[in-house]
Amino acid sequence: MIRFEHVHKRYPNGKDALRGISFSLERGEMAFLTGPSGAGKSTLLKLITLIEKPSRGTVLVNNQNTSRVSRRRIPRFRQRIGVVFQDHKLLYDRSVFDNVALPLVIGGLGPREIARRVRAALDQVGLLGRERHAPITLSTGEQQRVGIARAVASRPDVVVADEPTGNLDPELSLEIMRLFERFNEVGVTMLIATHDLDLISRMSHRRLRIVDGQVAADVPAGEAGHDWEAGD
Repeated sequence: MIRFEHVHKRYPNGKDALRGISFSLERGEMAFLTGPSGAGKSTLLKLITLIEKPSRGTVLVNNQNTSRVSRRRIPRFRQRIGVVFQDHKLLYDRSVFDNVALPLVIGGLGPREIARRVRAALDQVGLLGRERHAPITLSTGEQQRVGIARAVASRPDVVVADEPTGNLDPELSLEIMRLFERFNEVGVTMLIATHDLDLISRMSHRRLRIVDGQVAADVPAGEAGHDWEAGD
């Protein structure tokens, strides 16, 4: 599903964000991406979503080599990937419905199918009935759930999340992670970057730790404890 083969990423300022990183994530797998700030986690997610391309090496997503995806084909490529951000990135001049519908409109779906998928996605995150609300009227946790509904409305194969619980209290953070687990249970591949080690210690999923642009630890599901990431 996702494979990195000796991937390097150097930015124009000369900074090496990733240095020869290799790993693979199987279809239907859920994993956490951890490591200190500046380690390369966000860059790694940007390579998966084609916000960036590798300087060297190969990134495969859904069996597609991202370096060979033309600019014209990027929107179609992204239709199979859902993205959840820490700060939601909602459009506050649009309704909840319009925010969730946006990727479906870009994908060219008809109004009836868009309405069906938006309501189904909002139902999955517990916000059915809030379609016409303005995002600003919702709590922080509800806004994050709108962001998740938008990410899954297109029925993606892969969902990546960059610090999705960074602005939430512990109870809401666990609620969001359990929501991700429910999507994973129906076959969605999940990769979640997070600093919240206490939270993920309560969950038995694989963990990839990135330090200085390299994989410092790759711990299988069910085997990770606190000690392996001491110092983060």
